Amino acid sequence: MVLLLLGVVLIAAALVLVAAATTSDAEAGGVGKSLAVLRAMTGAPPELTAEVDRPFAERVLEPLQGRALGVGRRFSGADSADRTRHKLDLAGNPAGWDVDRVVSGKVIGAVVGLVVGLLVGLALGLSVAVLVVVVAVGLVLGFLAPGLYLYQKAHDRTQQIGRDLPDAIDLMTISVESGLGFDAAVQQVARNFEGPVADEFARVLREMQIGQGRSAALRAMAERTDVPDLKSFVSAMVQADSFGIPIAQVLRVQSQEMRVKRRQRAEEKAQQVPVKITVPLIFFILPCLFVAVMGPAAIGMMDSFG
Repeated sequence: MVLLLLGVVLIAAALVLVAAATTSDAEAGGVGKSLAVLRAMTGAPPELTAEVDRPFAERVLEPLQGRALGVGRRFSGADSADRTRHKLDLAGNPAGWDVDRVVSGKVIGAVVGLVVGLLVGLALGLSVAVLVVVVAVGLVLGFLAPGLYLYQKAHDRTQQIGRDLPDAIDLMTISVESGLGFDAAVQQVARNFEGPVADEFARVLREMQIGQGRSAALRAMAERTDVPDLKSFVSAMVQADSFGIPIAQVLRVQSQEMRVKRRQRAEEKAQQVPVKITVPLIFFILPCLFVAVMGPAAIGMMDSFG
């Protein structure tokens, strides 16, 4: 009996040793293959690994944007590039945005809007007619999304220029009356202000420094913006430069006019408040007031008649 047990133990030990040896050989073979692949990858020439080492944006997003750009150019008009470039100027030329990106963004946005509209319609279980409407709305919104973004950026930039321009003209007036030239006064505005006003005057200064005339640089600034006060200021400065009128006098008059216009705009907005508050008053405030005032009386009447 003892010999039988000893034999069983020895057989089991032999099986365990065989299994361990087989496993170690397999693991050694797997590790060896992995090391061989790693050495092959690290030792490969740069020409073969360049495609693998490229980032995801260059391998996938750029070709996708290129195809979308080709499709967008086919459906764009002849003057669409000029109109898009003008919109970019009005928006302040956001970083990374150009005409090609806007065109390709419209195509990509249309496709994304179509897919999102289709998924939403299928998830809600809409009928075929309603699904078609939802998909069409998603496609249109996706196509218009880049344009809406540029419009909002241009609107915000125009509002900020309109608020900061009177102070900038005041600073220019003080600088010129203290003895500085027009170029030095423009430099003071570009140095002491922040936002689109400083950017525009800094660009005017750079254009004048590279040899462009003062009138041409000012007209270009007026074309890049959609602010009536800035256009009138540029027109006055161009006329003063043409007829030899003292710049300090023109700046003083422009500064006074802009302060008056800013006060008039503030008064106009103040007079619009009663009209604008009518809608929330009727639909939100008065119903709550009626519930608070008439509610107890209505409950009492219901109890009495009940």
